[in-house]
Amino acid sequence: MPLDRCIGPGIVLDLTHKADNDPIGVADMEAALAKVGATLTDRTIVLIRTGRDQHLGSKDYWKTGTGMTAASTEWLLDRGVTVMGIDQWGWDLPFHAQIAKSKATGDNTIFWEAHRVGQRRPYWHMEQLTNLGALPPQGFEVAVFPLRIVGASAAPARVVAILR
Repeated sequence: MPLDRCIGPGIVLDLTHKADNDPIGVADMEAALAKVGATLTDRTIVLIRTGRDQHLGSKDYWKTGTGMTAASTEWLLDRGVTVMGIDQWGWDLPFHAQIAKSKATGDNTIFWEAHRVGQRRPYWHMEQLTNLGALPPQGFEVAVFPLRIVGASAAPARVVAILR
């Protein structure tokens, strides 16, 4: 992850209304951004608030949540955003929801669809963020401090919001 991408203006998109296993689509992103009234740039760090951080530490944490679709991840990339994060267990739908969707449709390409966008277009997402509800929708900076692990595709990071 290039260090110059690790600090930038942050915005919080509120998707707390999304039900468990209901994916976050492009229309959801457009509506959430319209409520914030912000403009996305290649420096913006977008934080998706689902409210699922309240389940952190529970045995069902990994089973709760919504999730980004490939299309909504591409939507962010199309607007220049390459650093994004979410306050739930993972970026995609919970794994059991992916399994159910695959069984119902016979389509196994849906597994980790939002993650796999990164195979075509580089981007960095953060998972398991907390306290996004304590932030304003915009008007703050985000600093991401990932560990550098050679040859890894992921790493722990300390993510800090700096209020102005």
